[in-house]
Amino acid sequence: MKSIKELYRIGTGPSSSHTMGPRKAAELFLSRHPEAARFEVTLYGSLAATGKGHMTDAAIKETLQPAAPVTIVWQPKIFLPFHPNGMKFVSFDSEERLTEEWIVYSVGGGALAEEGERSGIETPDVYEMNSMTEILNWCERTGKNYWEYVKDCEENDIWDYLAEVWRAMKAAVERGIDAEGVLPGPLNLRRKASAYYIKASGYKASLQSRGLVFAYALAVSEENASGGVIVTAPTCGSCGVVPAVLYHLAKTREFSDIRVLRALATAGLIGNVVKHNASISGAEAGCQAEVGVACSMASAAANQLFGGSPAQIEYAAEMGLEHHLGMTCDPVCGLVQIPCIERNAYAAARALDANLYSSFTDGIHRVSFDKAVAVMKETGNDLPSLYKETSEGGLAKDYKQME
Repeated sequence: MKSIKELYRIGTGPSSSHTMGPRKAAELFLSRHPEAARFEVTLYGSLAATGKGHMTDAAIKETLQPAAPVTIVWQPKIFLPFHPNGMKFVSFDSEERLTEEWIVYSVGGGALAEEGERSGIETPDVYEMNSMTEILNWCERTGKNYWEYVKDCEENDIWDYLAEVWRAMKAAVERGIDAEGVLPGPLNLRRKASAYYIKASGYKASLQSRGLVFAYALAVSEENASGGVIVTAPTCGSCGVVPAVLYHLAKTREFSDIRVLRALATAGLIGNVVKHNASISGAEAGCQAEVGVACSMASAAANQLFGGSPAQIEYAAEMGLEHHLGMTCDPVCGLVQIPCIERNAYAAARALDANLYSSFTDGIHRVSFDKAVAVMKETGNDLPSLYKETSEGGLAKDYKQME
């Protein structure tokens, strides 16, 4: 498995696969052809189907156009075999001769991949163990916890990096709580985080707690929808879940920053296992791969903060994922707004419930986390393409993009 630095990426929304990934691909291609006289970029499948709503074309043009003119070609009905989010970059010289044609895929979380032989975009593995069963057995054998496995495998600067991630997460919550108005796009969706935050303060402790978690998740998700700076956890579309849970617990239970960073390390390990063995791409496996995995990560982080054993942490993570199995990715008008924002808030609350449920157990259960991941992958393969970020089915099918 790769470093969790590749899972937690600090950047601007609204989509890790549709905005961050294409922008990175454009930067790489431009670095190879700074002398190009013209570029042509073809977007395929899910990337083309919802690219306008996700500002895919804007991300590519902002990167390439300062160097040379760019033409964007949309091919939403053509799905390349390797992944639904395919892109083809072509460069031309001043005499209109083709200088390179490059096919690359945005595979979720801002990551890129190529079909077949691995290229320079591939980074080395840093984790020897790739399943939760292996890692759990290691924890029980050594007496260590998941975050200590992360510490053993990552470079020494991992805690500095996670501290930067935590600062970015907190900043997104706090900006979103103060922001008001309407989100960009044709839905005219009003921001809700500020109102939820104010209303929550009027309730007694139990309802106030839940209301604040809702508010924090809404805050980050609304920042993402506005193109603000967020952290992929594991994606932009699911970026509100982990920060909401950790921010709430840090404020209400006064957990120290180092304990939060350790929880972030464990959450990253959970997301990494899913990314390695299945997918964190909504275009490939539906929203279960985004919000479901985010809920799993937050569930594990919360359980660790409350002193859960490795077995209890694994159980909390399993529940967070299992109870999102089959969730479709059907963004209205191709925007990361409906139902994405609300799902982040609800998943954050579910994560706290998964933590609580697991804490009442001894951690022994029948369905392992690895089994839930395998089933998620199978379910994602079985989902029709109209339920995988194409905005052609489900909640999105009765809505059309308004010019």
